[in-house]
Amino acid sequence: MLPTVTASGSPRTQDALRTLLDLLAADAPAEDFARPAAQARADGASAAELAEVDEATRVALRIRRTLSQHRVREAELTALFDTASDLAALRDLDAVLRAIVHRAKLLLGTDITYLSLNDETAGDTYMRVTDGSVAASFQQVRLGMGEGLGGLVAQSARPYATDDYQADNRFHHTDTIDGAVLDEGLRAILGVPLRLGSRVIGVLYAADRTPRRFAREEVALLSSLADHAAIAIDSARLLEETRTALGDLGAANDTIRAHNQAMHRTEEAHDHLTDLVLRGADATEVAAGIAALLDGGILIHDADGTELARTGTAPLTPPVDGVAASRTSGRAVPVEAAAGTWVCAVLAGPELLGSIALTGRPDLPDTDRLLFERAGIVTALLLLLRRSAAETEDRVRAELLYDLLTATGDGGALAARARRVGVHLSRPHAVLVAHGEAATRQRLLSAAAQSARTRGGLAGIHHDHVVLAVPSKAPGRCAQEMAAEMGKALGSPVTVGAAGAAAEPGTGDGTGSLPTAHEEAQRCLSALLALGHTGNGAALPDLGFLGVLLGDQADLAGYVRNTLGPVLDYDARRGTELVRTLDAYFVHGASLTRTKTALHIHVNTVVQRLERIGRLLGKDWNAPARSLEIQLALRLHHLAQDL
Repeated sequence: MLPTVTASGSPRTQDALRTLLDLLAADAPAEDFARPAAQARADGASAAELAEVDEATRVALRIRRTLSQHRVREAELTALFDTASDLAALRDLDAVLRAIVHRAKLLLGTDITYLSLNDETAGDTYMRVTDGSVAASFQQVRLGMGEGLGGLVAQSARPYATDDYQADNRFHHTDTIDGAVLDEGLRAILGVPLRLGSRVIGVLYAADRTPRRFAREEVALLSSLADHAAIAIDSARLLEETRTALGDLGAANDTIRAHNQAMHRTEEAHDHLTDLVLRGADATEVAAGIAALLDGGILIHDADGTELARTGTAPLTPPVDGVAASRTSGRAVPVEAAAGTWVCAVLAGPELLGSIALTGRPDLPDTDRLLFERAGIVTALLLLLRRSAAETEDRVRAELLYDLLTATGDGGALAARARRVGVHLSRPHAVLVAHGEAATRQRLLSAAAQSARTRGGLAGIHHDHVVLAVPSKAPGRCAQEMAAEMGKALGSPVTVGAAGAAAEPGTGDGTGSLPTAHEEAQRCLSALLALGHTGNGAALPDLGFLGVLLGDQADLAGYVRNTLGPVLDYDARRGTELVRTLDAYFVHGASLTRTKTALHIHVNTVVQRLERIGRLLGKDWNAPARSLEIQLALRLHHLAQDL
């Protein structure tokens, strides 16, 4: 409380008091307050008047000091309020930190201010931002908890100040920290904690490059600024985290939206392709639909690698390794040997139905890959429907074949049934009986049915054998082709015996001779197996005289024609005597000398004729087995001429 000053009635004293009041009102410098006392002395004031003026001067100076403190405090509060407003308006964390250290530098008037933040993972505090710093080592320094002034503030959550850091032994000095402080040239340092509740998140510093004692008011001011700064830092951090979360949420929404669109596109494509299959589209139409959706070439193969459909690309053999990898993973896989090509196994449960290949797509996004895999499912539906239809048709054809071979029912009705499935029995047919060496009967039947369908014929089981009836005028050649075709499909030898069947005279229904032909084909198969001709196909005439012996109705003329036909035709065209020479050769024990004597020709002529016969009948004509057949044919030929 200020002392009471009682003004006397002296004019000099009253003038001095008015002057002191004017100086207070003008916020004059402190040295100006000595002028009223000096003026009173110069005017000859008494000792009592001078004592009164001196006391008034002391009171005025105290009032001036109090007012000055109030103004400083008001300025500090205004600065804090402005700082809080500025920090509240900032949204970027780096901008908040720069604003904090810059305002601290302005408020305390120091050479440098800086701020460090705690790293909870590393367990230390690191320099984040500086204002007024010139040393790079200082700007990058990290302080362990308890190290240096800043480490002690971060650890203890209390403010610390030093007049001269290098000479202050209260702190744990380290070479790194001391070197950075020395590079920056700092002497006086004040550090206050940035606190959020009981948690310290960093330290705010003010420092000078000359010794300085920080007043309690300065410590309080920097602490108040640090409290505001901590809240602003936390708000900025929360805002940044919120922005990040919103960004992540937006990206997630975009991903979900894109995924939903892709799924919708995939479902629409799946429905479109499924509708194609259910409306009876064939493999080529389905392949074209898939190619249009995926903007690439498409190939569809069955389980055996047979191409079923192809559009927009060249032929391609299904990659065995790629199909196996797709079958194992259940996903479409790229084909390493063919750039830009993908393959997807077509499955029905664990069963491999075939494969589908996509070409011309080096990059296949997940959405298109999923669409391609969905196309594989639709292709599986297509192949299952095809197989179901084929199995139904094969069952109908097998029942018809059974009735034909057992002569069950009216011949006309059987012929009508055959026409309904595209088989015309009025044409010559070959009846074939097949035997598989390693394949099961069911696999052999499937292969036979496939071959029969492609030829417009029938296939089924009869007397525990796989039997076929296919249009053909050459049963032996047909049997050879079928043996090779089914053997390739099954990957194991298939033996086929054949016989010809023709429409009975006057009926035109082609049903009467099928049972007889079946019996002959079965005998032919037995002969082939007995002779060790596994994997071959033939009719009885192809077996030579054995075929004649095994035949139910021996075709002697046919046997002679099959055996000697080229020689007979040559003699007929040229008027030569090759048949007579061949007969004499065998009659005289294959002796050239006796043959030329019997024919009354030169031995060279005999040799030339035999060479001609070899060219006509084949190089093995003189082998024991072949010569036996030729001799039998010669005897039958002479017998026919005698008759």
